Amino acid sequence: MKSMTGFAKEQSTIGGKTVTVEIKTLNSKNLDLNVKIPSTYWSSEIEIRRRLARLLRGKVDVYIREEESTAEGVLLNRDLVIGQYRALKSLSDELGCDSSRLLDTLVSKPDVWKVDDSEQDEAQREQLLQLVERAIDTVEESRQHEGEILERDIMLHVDIIEQRLGEINQYESERITTARERIKKYFEEFAIKEIDTNRFEQEIIYYLEKLDITEEKVRLQKHIDYFRQTAVDEVACGKKLGFIAQEMGREINTTGSKSNHVEMQKLVVMMKDELEKIKEQLGNIL
Repeated sequence: MKSMTGFAKEQSTIGGKTVTVEIKTLNSKNLDLNVKIPSTYWSSEIEIRRRLARLLRGKVDVYIREEESTAEGVLLNRDLVIGQYRALKSLSDELGCDSSRLLDTLVSKPDVWKVDDSEQDEAQREQLLQLVERAIDTVEESRQHEGEILERDIMLHVDIIEQRLGEINQYESERITTARERIKKYFEEFAIKEIDTNRFEQEIIYYLEKLDITEEKVRLQKHIDYFRQTAVDEVACGKKLGFIAQEMGREINTTGSKSNHVEMQKLVVMMKDELEKIKEQLGNIL
């Protein structure tokens, strides 16, 4: 079981630049990718998104940043500097302004410098993809750790539901006795002296059949077992567990409507409370 919440930050030096990849994942019904990368790597965006698809589900924000280039491998864009210098020098002469520091100003602008990557494009692209893969691995580890914490909490609530389900049995025989006494009381109130014992038993059976919750208890136990099995056997099980939890809720609700017993209804309320806690946590599960 994995959480949809995770974070990763990985760095590497690529082509004389420090490149940082940050990935943050949050809850979402589907895979919602938001990728922001420098124009240098726009050609790699499709491949980056393809690799991010293994995160399966969640709102995924990806930020790739690169810091200023180091001196190594940096070239001056001479044509750009010459063109800007001549234009500004002509304007300075026309206005009668001092142009002695004009060149110093131009070379301090970052857009006149470029990295010599003519022979490293493919190698740099591969380095970036490896960095992205490393960040994805880190996110997956983060999700796994968070998922283990959530799993322990969810299973605790499942255990409590199972425990409350078992406690219902102690009130089954009491319900039969209560039903008998209630019907007998009706006979006494209406001054009915003669009672057909066989018919009376038939009415009791009919009444109890309407209130019988044996099937609901059996189905709820099967849903609990299936919930546990799914949580162990499947990685991306959040949606499936949500469907199973819905079925558990149906059986609990039906049990409550048929219980006709104060203590049993209290147990049903407790089970509903635990199930709501499970559903809330399942919203975080991959």
